[in-house]
Amino acid sequence: MTPQEKLQKIRTELQHRFLERHALIDGALAALLASQHVLIIGPPGTAKSMLADELCRRITGAHYFQWLLTKFTTPEELFGAVSLKALEADDYRRVTDNKLPEAHIAFLDEVFKSSSSILNAILSIINERIFHNGKAAAAVPLLTLFGASNELPEDDELLALYDRFLLRFAVDYIQEDFRFLHMLQRGDVSRIHLSKKDTFPLQAQRPAERTTLTLDELRQLQTEAQAVTVPDAVLGVIAEVRRELRTQDILASDRRYHQSVGLLQAVACLDGRRSVTETDVFFLEHVLWKEPSEQAAVHSVIHGLIHGYEDEVQELLFQTRELRDYAERPWEDAEQRARAIIEAHTKIRNILTKVEEIHQHVQEVGRAIDKVERAKQEIQEIQGQLLARL
Repeated sequence: MTPQEKLQKIRTELQHRFLERHALIDGALAALLASQHVLIIGPPGTAKSMLADELCRRITGAHYFQWLLTKFTTPEELFGAVSLKALEADDYRRVTDNKLPEAHIAFLDEVFKSSSSILNAILSIINERIFHNGKAAAAVPLLTLFGASNELPEDDELLALYDRFLLRFAVDYIQEDFRFLHMLQRGDVSRIHLSKKDTFPLQAQRPAERTTLTLDELRQLQTEAQAVTVPDAVLGVIAEVRRELRTQDILASDRRYHQSVGLLQAVACLDGRRSVTETDVFFLEHVLWKEPSEQAAVHSVIHGLIHGYEDEVQELLFQTRELRDYAERPWEDAEQRARAIIEAHTKIRNILTKVEEIHQHVQEVGRAIDKVERAKQEIQEIQGQLLARL
């Protein structure tokens, strides 16, 4: 099985295990491929740490570190105790075995509750992949850090850490009843009582399959992701998204936009493609918001830029159909009928002019023209039918 096939299998297995988390799973896997970090915002009990732990189990040879931060958390808990032998040589160095500086994948719960001393060290680790240990600055093997929080940071000193999480997901408890019942089926009880009369029998659960990748295979996939082509048209869409979001006061740093290109390469690689498409840009709805309430606006802007022309053409097609129905309604005499057909034909001719302009623009920017051409063909057929009735 190739690394790409294993990646797809891992993706499917995680989707079966973690319900209503498809976007988060894709984000976590893309973050691994792009060596980026993920912030998960949501209440306790939404499988945030479980997903990070399960993902690390899929990478054989990878070290996993998990910790709950509080205002009382000490640097020793995250980075290791101070080496007494090093102190004898006047070197304030920590023993980092099994601590954050040795981890390939890490999960920090309540990540914004860290102290200033811990915050600065975390920033160096997740941004520069460096841990300043005594007199030396040591490279760390960290691939992806998952941070979790029940709330967004409010202190200005935490905004730098917040911005280092390229991917942001707001999660909640399972919403759909049938998925909730499916989750309950995985328990140890033999039956789930829905009411006094009805019961929901549990199916025998097979041991969960766990496909794994080696670290070398993951690095191979990372190399493949970096080789994914990013067409100029996609870069143009990203620039348009940025310009439109700025008009709505939704601002993201230049660093986030730059890193988002590598993320889109990873998203395409995750789908087994060698080129990024404009549709991949939709994944930036998990990148470009600061407040969860902004995510819908980001999605709307991306949809308008990528599929807005399709919506416009569809609306023009609806108008053409309405004009046809108007012209074909029963009229009192032939003169009124002819006048209605001529009026409809004139308006449809103007509609066709607009469709032609959209068609030309879509071709110039290299976007899909199938829907535009189908709509254009139907409008022309309607126009021909009306002319035949004069």
